Amino acid sequence: MKLSNFGFNLPEELLAEYPAENRDESRLMVLDRKKQTIEHKMFKDIIDYFDEDDVLILNNTKVFPARLYGNKEKTGARIEVFLLRELNEEQRLWDVLVDPARKIRIGNKLYFGDDDTLVAEVIDNTTSRGRTLRFLYDGSYKEFRRKLNELGETPLPKYIKREVQPEDEERYQTIYAKNEGAVAAPTAGLHFSRHLLKRLEIKGVNFAEVTLHVGLGTFNPVEVEDLSKHKMDSEELKIDEKAVAIVNKGIQNKKRVCAVGTTAMRAIESSVSSNGQLNEVEGWTNKFIFPPYDFSIANCMITNFHTPKSTLLMMVSAFAGHDFIKKAYEEAVKEKYKFYSYGDAMLII
Repeated sequence: MKLSNFGFNLPEELLAEYPAENRDESRLMVLDRKKQTIEHKMFKDIIDYFDEDDVLILNNTKVFPARLYGNKEKTGARIEVFLLRELNEEQRLWDVLVDPARKIRIGNKLYFGDDDTLVAEVIDNTTSRGRTLRFLYDGSYKEFRRKLNELGETPLPKYIKREVQPEDEERYQTIYAKNEGAVAAPTAGLHFSRHLLKRLEIKGVNFAEVTLHVGLGTFNPVEVEDLSKHKMDSEELKIDEKAVAIVNKGIQNKKRVCAVGTTAMRAIESSVSSNGQLNEVEGWTNKFIFPPYDFSIANCMITNFHTPKSTLLMMVSAFAGHDFIKKAYEEAVKEKYKFYSYGDAMLII
């Protein structure tokens, strides 16, 4: 498979700027891989596709307010700082992206907030837009993190052109988000309401929680025609004993084991034993899944509609079959499904 296999024409009006009013009332396209059928439903109808002892694998990462705006010393130029990952808690070192990058050099200082109590010094260049910052703050680590949260805003994806609104703070977060560390939401999970999860629980569906802290690498454009040459950024991953037990029991009992989102799928496929079971893991993954690929754990997947030529679309194509996904996406465009983070959902069984 080549990069050019994953291009398609996406009308701009199909990009979802706002989420559905109620989480579980997005539209849902259901793909049956065996029958090669496509159905149109509402997301809350997903309950009809799950039975007792089936398993839903949820990524419980929590998005932190990663986008800050600072002013450069002397010139006062406004600089966007996007926090990627913390490198050293004690020294308050962070990998970040800066915009506009050409103005930011090693040794520059940036001032944040009305009172300038938070200052950052640029100590290294990592990529064309990447920098390493050392934050200077007169307070404990806990107070420093509180300050970052206070000054930061919800990191909505760049294609959402509107201003961030107060409700985005709650809406751009799954209702089961627990472990802070993601700079983007695992968006398939945004469709679950508390009510829907409760109904699934009452039906006897089991939930296995894994943690994969979504980084911006997931969304980096693929710039090589030969997909085997694309390198994914590493993302932090944790799968504990409890999740392993729930998932492996589902596999052994030949139940529906469903990855909620591409990040949950990447997490579980990054830690597979030789006999096709899930293993515990705590570390990092840079796994890139594209066709052809044999999946070991999940036999079902919930996902959103993705960007042309994205690594996310490639994974979904590997799972559902390239031609079937192509057909489904053509139908999604024709039926005006909404795409991307706040868009509609797809269930692949």
